[in-house]
Amino acid sequence: MKRLSVPQSRAEQAYQILLDEICEGSVPAGTPLIQEELAEQLGVSRQPIQQALARLKGDGLLEEAPGRGLCVPALDLSRMRSHYEIRSSLDRLAARLAAQRIADKTLKAKVVTDKGQRIIDAGSEAVAKEAVKDMIRLDIEFHSYIYTISGNPLIASTAETHWRFLRRVMGDILRRAQPPTSIWQQHESILKAIVSGDANNADNLAEHHIVNASEALINELTADNEFSNSTQRVGVRR
Repeated sequence: MKRLSVPQSRAEQAYQILLDEICEGSVPAGTPLIQEELAEQLGVSRQPIQQALARLKGDGLLEEAPGRGLCVPALDLSRMRSHYEIRSSLDRLAARLAAQRIADKTLKAKVVTDKGQRIIDAGSEAVAKEAVKDMIRLDIEFHSYIYTISGNPLIASTAETHWRFLRRVMGDILRRAQPPTSIWQQHESILKAIVSGDANNADNLAEHHIVNASEALINELTADNEFSNSTQRVGVRR
């Protein structure tokens, strides 16, 4: 782990570093997180580590392990479905509002196209290179951009908690699955619907995208031995 620098608070820096470690799979499920060891590795006192761990627990990324303190839990398919259901609603709303703003000429189509296409091109390049960290970062960047151009500032902040959980899921799957080229094709279709000002189509494509992403991730997880005994269908409900 890299040691902390000065600009952000130490607790915030510790949180971000530990979040990255968990989402990137550097801290496997079941691994106990020892405050003293983390404080030594990051070069800080125990207090910012305590604050960071408490925040990660609140995000659902850590859980109490009897006799071992906090650890990274196994992925929970039911919880994953719940996050995706909320994300589906938020993404559909964002896409619809963004398309309406294009139709109303509140947004310039060329500006939206240029920025969105740059992200899509970078995402497709990351897939070609099998750069997992960049795939996740750019996926989040694309959806965050749609949240921004929706004009509703509450969508991004509401989605943030769900993205933190799903970022870990995405990282886990992308490290052992085929690169998802279709995801970026779907992103491009969503962008084109928004830029054309077609709110209904943008809404429908956003829903289709989330349902497909959820089902693909669930299929990968249930194929793993960790979930071989799970028979519950946990895809996003339409």
